[in-house]
Amino acid sequence: MSQATTRRLLNGIAQHGRGYVFTPTEFLHLAPRASVDQGLFRLVKRGQVKRLARGLYVYPEKNPLVGEVPPSPLAVVNALARAGGAETQVSEAAAANALGLSTQVPGRVVYFTNGSPRTRRVGNTVIQLKRGSPRRLAGAGTPSGMVMQALRHLGSTGVNESVIEQLRHRLPPKERRALSRLLPLAPAWMRPAIEKIANEHA
Repeated sequence: MSQATTRRLLNGIAQHGRGYVFTPTEFLHLAPRASVDQGLFRLVKRGQVKRLARGLYVYPEKNPLVGEVPPSPLAVVNALARAGGAETQVSEAAAANALGLSTQVPGRVVYFTNGSPRTRRVGNTVIQLKRGSPRRLAGAGTPSGMVMQALRHLGSTGVNESVIEQLRHRLPPKERRALSRLLPLAPAWMRPAIEKIANEHA
């Protein structure tokens, strides 16, 4: 790979911003695989790109106080999903934690996928991709899908008016409409809560 092509590769990576996690296959429109691999080798050697694991790289984010910031598990999962052309959905416990409905911090980063199940270690973090059913993947990768996962975590006895009101305030009208479209994929006990959350006139 020529220096000019290496620069084009770096420019293509940089367009996604710091913290971007990717696989070489995302840049095969720039050059053949062997040339892309060679370019990434050069960029890693220069410290402009970091290799996280085999076939997995990050355009590192740097903080002036703490130095290099590790990529988020979600960025890693998204890269793996793009490489396999698959969808991913956050786990129930992680969704509830992210939405402020639970203080429980999952011990392992788990996502559901319709692609190949796998476990990857990135630094000190173990990321597990588990096979998920179509219903569990409803709204995959969207705020409305995260709400459904959080409701699953809380269960029928844990979803009350306070939870419903909190989620209504978190979701903008566009996402509440998206949530209402997922209603047929929700279990029966969850549907009344979704209807209340999605109600634009409440």
